[in-house]
Amino acid sequence: MEKEIEKVETLIIGSGPAGYSAAIYAARADMKPVVIQGLQPGGQLTTTTDVDNYPGYKDGITGPEMMEDFKAQAERFGTDTRWGMVTKVDLSERPFKVEVDEKDTILAETVIIATGASAKWLGIEDEKRLNGYGVSACATCDGFFYKGKEVVVVGAGDTAAEEATYLAKMCTKVTILVRRDEMRASKAMQHRVFNTPNLEVLFNHETKSINGEPGAVGVESVTAINNKTNEETIIPASGFFVAIGHKPNSDLFKGQLEMDDAGYLIVEPGTSKTEIPGVFAAGDIADHVYRQAVTSAGTGCMAALDAERFLADKK
Repeated sequence: MEKEIEKVETLIIGSGPAGYSAAIYAARADMKPVVIQGLQPGGQLTTTTDVDNYPGYKDGITGPEMMEDFKAQAERFGTDTRWGMVTKVDLSERPFKVEVDEKDTILAETVIIATGASAKWLGIEDEKRLNGYGVSACATCDGFFYKGKEVVVVGAGDTAAEEATYLAKMCTKVTILVRRDEMRASKAMQHRVFNTPNLEVLFNHETKSINGEPGAVGVESVTAINNKTNEETIIPASGFFVAIGHKPNSDLFKGQLEMDDAGYLIVEPGTSKTEIPGVFAAGDIADHVYRQAVTSAGTGCMAALDAERFLADKK
């Protein structure tokens, strides 16, 4: 039996740092926010073991624990946090019509989109097995843990080049695996790569396996295969960074909101406002540059404040 159509002031789609930060500010402003957590409650941070670069956690914290703290703080101010997945949206008129789990309908005066972006992976079993134990998709998040160690980066574009040169500042050696005979990165980024002494590029190489065990041991080495000669090379490494890009979780909004060629939502510079008044975007769904928990939280705050002002103007 279908539930009655529910009306809310502020609906937040997504429950990572952006979504929960928006909820904290919205709840404190008495906007009675409802958060739909999505497929991965807590967002990408729930797959991160240690977080050492978020302000306020002087001894560090695990990703899942930090997101539970965010959730508890949001709920302390009255946020209604719900399991579920938004399956359809209609942003053609206010109140905006949002379908949850293909059955429940919510009419929202304002919508904050915080659905994030998902890292692209190679699709090999070892990535899942060792995720959080040496396997990462964010050098700026996890690079610190590999100071003085050897690591491998997979990718050929600007992201891979940038992450590899970042890691080279703290690691003894960085090896980049490029499956073709050239990099796709810009000439400027390639120049940086080839002029970094402790950085080696292996062209025509792909990942065959990531070797190690979950737990204290973690990643120990990477077996790479030359796709021209089939020769295998075992590369000693404590970290394995996948840098082949991210996919913004924006499919729900195609044809309704303006987005760039990669699918990131476009907002008015300096705000969280999309082209539709009353619809706001926060976090990685609108950020392909920084992609950090702290920047996501900041834009979540912006979205709540923008939504509060929007509602105040309407009243």
